[in-house]
Amino acid sequence: MSFGDRPRRSPLPFILLGLLVVGAGVGVAVWSAGVVGDPVTLEVTAPAAVGQAGEVVVVAKEPRRGIVDVVVEISGPGVPTTTLAEVHDAPPARAWDAPGRAEARLAAPIGKTVWPELKEGTLTVVVKATSAGSWWKTPEPVEVKREIAVRLTPPTVSPMSSFVHVAQGGAEALVYEVGPTSKRDGVVVERVDGSAPWVFVGSPFPGGPANKRLVLFAVPYDDEGPEDAVRGRVKVFAEDEVGNRATTTFIHKFFPRPMPKDQIVLKDAFLTKVTSEIYAQTPDLAKSGDALADYLVVNRELRKKNNAALVELATRSAPQFLWKQTFQPFDNASIKGAFADRRTYTYNDAVVDTQDHLGFDLARVERSPVNAGNDGVIMQAGYFGIFGNCVVIDHGYGLMTLYAHLSSIDVKVGDAVTRGQVIGKTGATGLAGGDHLHFTTLLHGYAVNPIEWWDGHWIADRLKLKLGEALPWVESADDATLPGGRRKRR
Repeated sequence: MSFGDRPRRSPLPFILLGLLVVGAGVGVAVWSAGVVGDPVTLEVTAPAAVGQAGEVVVVAKEPRRGIVDVVVEISGPGVPTTTLAEVHDAPPARAWDAPGRAEARLAAPIGKTVWPELKEGTLTVVVKATSAGSWWKTPEPVEVKREIAVRLTPPTVSPMSSFVHVAQGGAEALVYEVGPTSKRDGVVVERVDGSAPWVFVGSPFPGGPANKRLVLFAVPYDDEGPEDAVRGRVKVFAEDEVGNRATTTFIHKFFPRPMPKDQIVLKDAFLTKVTSEIYAQTPDLAKSGDALADYLVVNRELRKKNNAALVELATRSAPQFLWKQTFQPFDNASIKGAFADRRTYTYNDAVVDTQDHLGFDLARVERSPVNAGNDGVIMQAGYFGIFGNCVVIDHGYGLMTLYAHLSSIDVKVGDAVTRGQVIGKTGATGLAGGDHLHFTTLLHGYAVNPIEWWDGHWIADRLKLKLGEALPWVESADDATLPGGRRKRR
């Protein structure tokens, strides 16, 4: 063998290696082209029944390959078939490419407000969804079906009380009956300015059958419209669990009481005093550095926030009468501000604000003892925005009394107090220019005229005659005079 001669190698290994590489490539291609998505997971949220309004929500998920389409079809009595669809481009049929849409959400409003021609019966909701497929295989769609009962007949509601007479800014009681499907009932007062209505939620009548209800309610202090218009805005209502509501008017007589006018002249010293204190006690308020601007934020925005908090607080009122005697006024006090004064605020001879004063400002000597107006339970005891140091007492069925601008507080939340018990001392905290008590009566968080609750004759006529033994009230020996030395009506 010469030096240049070498053994010839067999080509077989190279051929086998080539076949192996080609085979692997074909296998990967075949595998990737055959990758299909998992079945779509469908979450369908729908009410068991619908009346005036509701919603169907569909969430579809498939993160492995993605969702191609989701179709929601709704059909029912009196409405055309409604279809919602969401379609997405399928991802490339290669395993190494990113998946398509992993999640889709569709929402469909349903109910009488959506379809005025809707009739009672059953709505059928069919949801179909498909995940991404391969070059030669399309996954089977996933289907979910739901049925929703349609209920459109509202519960019945019928007033039982006679001689329902109410004054502007004043309170009254109503006894009424509701049908068995009622889940929420009471009195609703539509606001003449179009703002949110006042709602007074009813309660079971003590010792009565399940369909007998009672509610304490009021006509807003600023509703100065004609009697027929006011009566038409005050309605007893009953509502079922799907929003069907029945209403009817029931007031027999309405007494207007025009709002008195008042003017407050703002001075720099007062602005500095009240804003410094209130902002220090209210961490979520940020001072601008302009005393007038800071004051207006308190007088407008914080006032609204505090009033809304009182409405929320009233939702926790005890469902029973906690008092047995006529409410006791802050005796031997001079009146510095009346209930429902419409106050105009001026600064440097310019009008800067208008607000309504919803209570009585009553003054004696500085740091005079303040007594609980009646038996009840303490709901609020501490600093409370424009009211400064403030106590709120719950007397049951949404009735509360408020004592503001106190220099000190002698009770705590949860304490049971008795009529005449000292709960604190007068002061000048919050939006107060001098030592006095700001006192008001609240029904479901809305301010009402306290004078009525100081008057045993009014309680006898307006409450006792309607509620009978359900109201454990007896006329008090000491309820003969009102603040300012005036005699009560007999």
